[in-house]
Amino acid sequence: MRSPIPSWMAAVLLSAFGGGPFLGPSWARPESGPDGAAPVRCVPVGDDWRLELRGRPVAVYQGGRGDLPAGVPEEYRRAGYLHPLVTPAGQVVTGDYPANHLHHHGVWAAWTRTEWDGRAPDFWNMGQRKGRVEFVQGLGTETTATYAEVRGRHRYVDLTALTPVTVLEEDWTVRLWATPEGAPHRLDLTLVQRNVSGHPLRLPRYHYGGLGFRGLDAWDGAANCRFLTSEGITNRVTGNESRGRWCWIGGAVPGGWAGIAILGHPDNVRAPEPMRLHPTEPFFCFAPQQLGDMAIEAGGTHRARYRILIGDGLPDAVALDQQWRAWIAGP
Repeated sequence: MRSPIPSWMAAVLLSAFGGGPFLGPSWARPESGPDGAAPVRCVPVGDDWRLELRGRPVAVYQGGRGDLPAGVPEEYRRAGYLHPLVTPAGQVVTGDYPANHLHHHGVWAAWTRTEWDGRAPDFWNMGQRKGRVEFVQGLGTETTATYAEVRGRHRYVDLTALTPVTVLEEDWTVRLWATPEGAPHRLDLTLVQRNVSGHPLRLPRYHYGGLGFRGLDAWDGAANCRFLTSEGITNRVTGNESRGRWCWIGGAVPGGWAGIAILGHPDNVRAPEPMRLHPTEPFFCFAPQQLGDMAIEAGGTHRARYRILIGDGLPDAVALDQQWRAWIAGP
């Protein structure tokens, strides 16, 4: 198959990914419109919501208090995130509660280094017991001929005070679009954080924190997880703290390759956002505070939009760029 990407990028990617066919079976597929009456559904399952396309699971939005694996300390209990995320071929691409970072969960959001009311809560590293993010409630679902959507609310709780206090309320909207058979699954995630306290939440410059992704345990190790940014960077060390419109993260699965592309909207704070590419783990995040101190003022709002593409095979850089441009040109 002829690669539609520029020859220089094809050479870089083929070298970086160890040769073999570049285009996977789904990344080069068009994303415009569903085929026929392809059904999308949002199915409540206990405290969670499962988003389905053609009767097959694509994503689970974790609600309630969260399911804590056996042997994991209670302070790590978490809900309000997406896991598992599944490709059209049925491959799961997200990890949850990995042994070396128990606070990593599929696709999730949290802030790390913060300053609030003279204290320093940490909503990311939950094992330090300085902060946590809790699921509060579902805010409803909606299903149409072209998408299924679920909405939920979380709260960011400062645990460094004598009495735990809520600093932020965060609303998530997760929308699964009906897409053609075999094309990457497409999710839109909108998060809105409101500072409901009487003090600004300051976010000093730091190298991670924001929207995070954790891949499979099998992708752990420097040689086992691959990255591709919108700027053509495949070296995870060089790509770390670079800025990008999107980033693909993936690795080997039974029968081939699979991965996820996270696209950032140009309206996001400090877009194109700086990125954390971990040197040895299957971990990525968009971290706008890498560029310097920022804050969510008392009564203020932080809003961010992301598109998540979940696909089989190796990435198609041109197709991903086209997807990004089509998304930002849309309604």
